[in-house]
Amino acid sequence: MTNPRYLAAKLLDKTFRDVSYSNIQLNSGLEKSDLDSQEKKLCTAIYYGVIQRKISLDYILAKYCSRPLEKMDSIVVTILRCGIYQLLFMDGIPDNAAVNESVALAKQFRKTSASGMVNAVLRNFIRDGKKFECNSGGIKEISIRYSVPVPLVENLVNDYDMDTAVLFLDFSMKAEDAVNIRRNPLKCTDEQLRKSLEKFEITSSDNLCYRVKSGNIINTDAFKSGFFHVQGIASQVCCMALNPTENDIVLDICSAPGGKTFTMAEMMNGKGEIHAFDLHEKRVGLIRDGAKRLGLANITAKTGDATKFNPDLPKYTKILCDVPCSGLGVIRNKPEIKYKNLSDFDNLPDIQYNIAENALKYLAVGGEMVYSTCTVRKAENDDVVQRLLENHPEIELAEMPVICDIIHENPVTLFPFRLKGSDGFFIAKFRKKY
Repeated sequence: MTNPRYLAAKLLDKTFRDVSYSNIQLNSGLEKSDLDSQEKKLCTAIYYGVIQRKISLDYILAKYCSRPLEKMDSIVVTILRCGIYQLLFMDGIPDNAAVNESVALAKQFRKTSASGMVNAVLRNFIRDGKKFECNSGGIKEISIRYSVPVPLVENLVNDYDMDTAVLFLDFSMKAEDAVNIRRNPLKCTDEQLRKSLEKFEITSSDNLCYRVKSGNIINTDAFKSGFFHVQGIASQVCCMALNPTENDIVLDICSAPGGKTFTMAEMMNGKGEIHAFDLHEKRVGLIRDGAKRLGLANITAKTGDATKFNPDLPKYTKILCDVPCSGLGVIRNKPEIKYKNLSDFDNLPDIQYNIAENALKYLAVGGEMVYSTCTVRKAENDDVVQRLLENHPEIELAEMPVICDIIHENPVTLFPFRLKGSDGFFIAKFRKKY
């Protein structure tokens, strides 16, 4: 029988070594395991919690370990992180259990010689009152408190201000207890959706967007029948900003896995045309499968390179240009992203600009295009928009519809403290004048 703590530590060690996506790593590990539902919850809580708090945990460990963490065996450091995380952040786990299980893990990973050190470090932390104090002030304190590298904190503060950075990072540490879904009005009514999901708690609903308490809603008959698709509120707002109708011909130039494509197709009442493209056939297959499940016949999905012009395509009245980005707006759900070097993102603005510039070639006169990202970095957002406006006099910023009673400026950066339930997101809307 798999030990949930063992699996969490094993997956964490691999995630930190390979810099792999947490959701893919965890889902793969859980699927191959024989853990029951409660054990999977424990494994998931430790796994995501340690990634989320890595810098904070290492700050604590540095005070109790005689050797620098970077000179210690990686799996031993991972075990220590898991132990400190349970002691400090998981109130439901007794201290003795957290310590004893951590010592047992060291032996399971054949690091018996380190088991005494693991025991000593964790018990010393308990004797000191399990204190997590950092009073250095400024950028350094924010970095440690919210487990964010100093360069990223500096970037956020420089782009916005200290208060905005802290509010955003504070939100990023809060566990997601619900999932947003989009009701498919072509398949069901509000009453039918609620009845089909009566085993789940729907905490709110607005304009076809529902917030549902976490649970395995993908395996429901409602999902299989195409009653809804899973989609964050920011992505839904992005589609509302473009506001396609059944009279439009729409291009979704970077479409996969298709959530925004589906929302737009539903907004068009299953009429008009949406041409959805992605670079890889496997991801295009996800769009086709989703469109079939949702009964959206107005979607045509094909492979295509968003950076290269295809003269065979028509002119479009509406274009969604949701470009690849650093993803720093979604670090609550993908916390490993925040540990990347900012230099890894240096080439993104040029890629984003080239995709947006290519998309403009398809836009009909009088047509509208939305440029969007799931990041909050101005280098990938405002700076790209300004560059497009400076180099393309044929476009202008279009009027942004009022969405959720608060979004009306253009461009707009969404923050969770501004739009409840939203991740960090950016939207700009253009109109082609001639």
